[in-house]
Formats: sequence, C-alpha cells, structure tokens
Amino acid sequence: MKYYDLSVCGVHRKLPYVDFDDETAYASFVVISDTELITLAGEQLAKKVNGADIIVTIEAKGIALAYEISRRLSMKDFVVVRKSIKPYVKSYIQDVVHSITTNGEQHVFLDDSDALRIKGKKVAIIDDVISKGESLAAAERLVEAAGGIVCAKMAILAEGKAALREDITFLEKLPLFKKVGDDYEVLD
Repeated sequence: MKYYDLSVCGVHRKLPYVDFDDETAYASFVVISDTELITLAGEQLAKKVNGADIIVTIEAKGIALAYEISRRLSMKDFVVVRKSIKPYVKSYIQDVVHSITTNGEQHVFLDDSDALRIKGKKVAIIDDVISKGESLAAAERLVEAAGGIVCAKMAILAEGKAALREDITFLEKLPLFKKVGDDYEVLD
C-alpha cells in the first residue's frame, strides 16, 4: 500500500491513497479516533471561530473535533447534523448532499430541538475535511433554515481546489492526486 505523508499541527500521519477511478485518487484522512491530532487541531481552530455561540458539525468524522473545540471554548454543548433519522427525533428539517466520500445522494437532518438551540445564534460549522464543499453547504443551509447565522466554516484540511476558497478556514491543504502507473503525483 502507498501513502501520502501529511504534516498538520506538528504531527505526521501516513494517509493511504484511495482511487476515485483509473486516473485520480485522494488521500484518506480519518481523524475521528486520533486524539492527539484532534486535541492539537481543536486548539488551533478554537482560536478562529469568529465569535461563535455554538458549534455545528456533520456526522460522523467531525464529532470529536466539534467536541474538542466546544470544550476549549467552555460551550455547554454542540449540534450534530445527522445522516439518518433517529427514533427519538419527532420532527426535523432536512437537506440533500452529494459528498466526495459517499456514492449517490445522501440526506442530512437537523432535529427541531437542535434547530431551536441554533436559532438567533452565531454558528461555526466544523468538519474534518472540506473537499467539494457539498456537506458544508448542506449544513449551512440547515443552519440558516433554523434561523442561525453562520460566522465561520472550518476544517482541519481543505482538499484540492477547496484550498483556494476564501470563505473557509483550514489548517493545511490536502492535494488530490493523479495516478501515474503504480504511483501517485499531486494533481493540484
């Protein structure tokens, strides 16, 4: 197996390449169980929330990061945009997303009780990686539908062309890759 060497927040990780197709690939970044990196990235991102009253993340890989940022900011809670409806949810608002890491259309949901916690508040949306930005855009639409005000959109990594966006905050760029024989070269 071949790996991309990532350095972020002073730590190094080896990310396995995952092929999109016969020509392109991405480096798989799974941070959900990486306590060391979540702690360090949470510290850096907490400094950049732009006055947020509450943190919102998208299920599932952003949950640990949202917890760490909200803990550092002494927030009593944070909100999770869900990818499925839980039995205890009685009503909700929903949106549709086409994520780079999920095939096909996916629905995302915001429980009405979470929507009430967001209403009238400044919200920082947090994710692990921003790629095409589809999940981020869906979360932003849900926050706005709930009456929240998005004041920051943040991630540990911006993948590919997302690193060119001026409306997001991220700690490092993660390139996309071109397959060349049995090897990989940076695409952008």
